[in-house]
Amino acid sequence: MPSDPPHSERSRPRKSHSGSSRHDSGQRGAGDRRPPRPLVNPDPARFAAVCLVSHVVDQRWTLEEAMRKEQAFVRLDGRDRGFAAHLTLATLRALGLVDAVLATKLAKPLPDSAHFAKALLRVGAAQLIEGLAPPHAAVGRSVDLAKFEATGRGFAGLINAVLRRIATEPLVRPHDRERVPALWWNRWRTAYGGEAADAIAESLSRQPALDLTTKGDAAAIAEAVGGTVLPTGSIRLKETPSDVTTLPLWGEGNYWVQDAAAALPARLLATKPGEKVLDMCAAPGGKTMQLAATGADVTALDLDAGRINRVAENLARTSLTARLQVADARTVDAEPYFDAILLDAPCSATGTLRRNPEALWIKTPSDVARFAAMQIELVKAAAGALKPGGRLVYAVCSLEPEEADPAVAAALEAGLKLAPILAEEVPGLGQAVTEQGLLRILPYYWADQGGLDGFFIARFVKLL
Repeated sequence: MPSDPPHSERSRPRKSHSGSSRHDSGQRGAGDRRPPRPLVNPDPARFAAVCLVSHVVDQRWTLEEAMRKEQAFVRLDGRDRGFAAHLTLATLRALGLVDAVLATKLAKPLPDSAHFAKALLRVGAAQLIEGLAPPHAAVGRSVDLAKFEATGRGFAGLINAVLRRIATEPLVRPHDRERVPALWWNRWRTAYGGEAADAIAESLSRQPALDLTTKGDAAAIAEAVGGTVLPTGSIRLKETPSDVTTLPLWGEGNYWVQDAAAALPARLLATKPGEKVLDMCAAPGGKTMQLAATGADVTALDLDAGRINRVAENLARTSLTARLQVADARTVDAEPYFDAILLDAPCSATGTLRRNPEALWIKTPSDVARFAAMQIELVKAAAGALKPGGRLVYAVCSLEPEEADPAVAAALEAGLKLAPILAEEVPGLGQAVTEQGLLRILPYYWADQGGLDGFFIARFVKLL
């Protein structure tokens, strides 16, 4: 999933790059007295960020998909690539806030067809509102890009005027709850209360930290990479590198990137050497590596062959082994033969809103219902593939009760019994343990340490 690399603002002149295929040739008729438009992209990094934001908001692409397909981003490297990714994520995390401010500066909304201009205005405003760049750079580069892109030229004056107003006039900053669509905030208020819903929204104001899971001595590796060991055993870096592969010991395969909350499901499964273990939805492989590192006999299953290839690459780098299988986990062999199963199920991913903020804008509650139905099927398949006495950990990186409660009910109906999670198993997260022994992590927990992803985790045992 995308995360923010470190960045530094550059307002100095930039080297020339070719622009997007969407800009015009610069040819003009004899009577056209307008000054010629530049033939080179004045700011490739900001241009790429605008294109990515447009793909997400207007075409409902995931950010991962946009970063893979948009050539303006693919062509970048080094600091430009890192700055473009950071600017895109920061804009999406502040999107609701940005739109609320823009609504007070615009006499009327831009036309629906003005995709590039709207995205450019959002990225420019985000830089000013969130303090991501000096005002002269945020305004000037935005205007330059409007003049460069054929579909933005007619809006250059408007973009200049609006951004200058944001930069110079007193800013009445909206409440942080404006960062998220009202339909999601209202759902969280119903589930957790208004104060918690506000805290979830406010968590979007902070760049997520980079966490590592290690198969070795966490304290030694933390010292080597410049991190600290969290109470649950993950390593949190003090500074996020632009390229994680440049960190010490990366090439030796001693650790991998994994949010501290995402590392908990495998830890709570507590596998032992020699146990037959199934990772039902394995990609990209963080949990598979955790399980394999315990000495268990691991089968990693995923529906997507390309994603299984990523698991294979991660296993190879860390010198860990697992059987890899491409299949629909809902049709896993019903013959009970696994000692333990980890089911980190596909979900709405609203718990990862800091890392994947686009989910709040491209998904709706109808998606939650669709995922919930799939999760019930997966739980039933997992229950059928467990040995009597076997263990199942069910997890989703979702904040939605519909992706938690029905799955628990399905597990109980399938002959499983809750194996309560104890507070001492999740040091520092005692507040996340419910009376039933379920784990409900909210993104604002550990705020003083940088927060963590939202997760729901339940553990079961199959009756003998």
